[in-house]
Amino acid sequence: MRAISVAALAALALSLLSPAVAAGAPEPIPWSVLSEQERKVLQPFEARWDSLPPARQQKLRKGAERWRKMTPEQRARAKQRFRRWQAMSPEQREALRERHRRFLGLPPEQRERLRKRRQWFQQLPAEQRQALRAKWRALSPEQRRELRRKWRNMTPAERRAFRERQQRRLERELRGRDD
Repeated sequence: MRAISVAALAALALSLLSPAVAAGAPEPIPWSVLSEQERKVLQPFEARWDSLPPARQQKLRKGAERWRKMTPEQRARAKQRFRRWQAMSPEQREALRERHRRFLGLPPEQRERLRKRRQWFQQLPAEQRQALRAKWRALSPEQRRELRRKWRNMTPAERRAFRERQQRRLERELRGRDD
């Protein structure tokens, strides 16, 4: 009985002394606890590390771990994306954040479909991607709405056939420019 009450008192004291711990908030990570590899990646944060909120420290540490596991090609792409992000205006960044929030709000199946479509697009040769972007930008808002409406009403087989027709048409147009 006495052992139970001592344990209960200890738990109560801890919860009163450290509300953050009791609430499950992350603990600060001392710089000295980081591995040499983590410190190397997180070096830009060293001077202010102790003043960062523990949750931010956790995120940065996880990011350092992801960075460590990346291939050189993946790192190069990440650096390129970061440079693009830095070049964006605050309004562009907020618009991108909003698009990301909307994406995360989609059902998992729809997110997967969008990922596959993006992957398909990224695998096209650069000139085809540029030509498709130019065609899309040339459409009026009404034409874009109509195309989206038609797309939503197509079956998967019709969509596949449509994409193949568009791909062939685009390839013919690009060959025509080269001749």
